[in-house]
Amino acid sequence: MVKDLAVVMFAMAAGFTVSGIVANLYRLLTQQNGNEEPHLLVMVVAGPNVLLHGAAKSLRAHKLSQPLFWLASAVAGYWSFVLGLFLLNLIVALKI
Repeated sequence: MVKDLAVVMFAMAAGFTVSGIVANLYRLLTQQNGNEEPHLLVMVVAGPNVLLHGAAKSLRAHKLSQPLFWLASAVAGYWSFVLGLFLLNLIVALKI
């Protein structure tokens, strides 16, 4: 049970880390300040970071209620988990 929870948390952390790296690299390479829409392929990987950033920004500006912020956080967390699980499966399959 504890081992499974550790794998879930590690997958979420790995997915959110990859998401943040891709989102920030895309912004650096395209010189975007976050106002333009990124490409669909970038959003598949960078989505959790972009979603959580937008939700936190809207919550601070009082444009979003707290339950909707937590819903966006849950979606970003699950998205990070799936992304991290894919990454971990890829690493195991390639035996890196």
